[in-house]
Amino acid sequence: MHEKSEKLIPLHRHNKGQLSYVEGGIAYITVESLTYIVPARHYFWIPQGMPHILRIGYKATVLRSLYFYAHDDTRDPFYNRLGIYPASELVIQMINYTERWDGKHVDNTDPNFEFLVALKKILPEKSRKSLPIVLPATNNEQMQDIIDYLEKNIGKKHTLTSISKQFNIGERSLSRLFQANLKISFLQFLKTIRMIKAIEMILKTSKPINEIAFAVGYSSINSFSDTFRGFLHARPSDFRKL
Repeated sequence: MHEKSEKLIPLHRHNKGQLSYVEGGIAYITVESLTYIVPARHYFWIPQGMPHILRIGYKATVLRSLYFYAHDDTRDPFYNRLGIYPASELVIQMINYTERWDGKHVDNTDPNFEFLVALKKILPEKSRKSLPIVLPATNNEQMQDIIDYLEKNIGKKHTLTSISKQFNIGERSLSRLFQANLKISFLQFLKTIRMIKAIEMILKTSKPINEIAFAVGYSSINSFSDTFRGFLHARPSDFRKL
């Protein structure tokens, strides 16, 4: 399936493994209480039978999806876990080549079947390190109020102390609240939502990188760039060219 759209696909699962390439824009995958961010020129693999929600969050997003038989998925751990990976030029070209079969079922009687088998086989080799942009969620009302506040005031200089005072809660209690409900620290969560917002602004707007850095709470462009590279292994300016 090759599509350009902005839509929400509610909770569902497939009888096959799903390989999807985000050619442009951004997509979001939610599994249980975790949302995974998939930016342009990255692909994701969803194992057979894994319940998930897929949101294509920008009208310019181009998503190319292929669904593979799962009878041989035990040959490599790659096929049994959700993963998001930067796409190599080889993988991109192979996925783009499949556009000519959009909507078509290719079985083992089709001469193109072996091409798709080869594509599936190279994925573990080309997918060594999964992208670590994961946003946890919680049903805890107190925690959700704090998250909403941080997201609406992303450009401010937040610290554990300032948020403790804002919500009249001790610093140790706040720290434990993050660990207990989100399984990450306050600082790591803050860094993650800042990077997600920065990715969205880079892909959806033409604002200069320094303006985006300030808009998501960084006073130094160098600090912003270093953090961005830590998440995406690319500089913000290079990422915009994707």
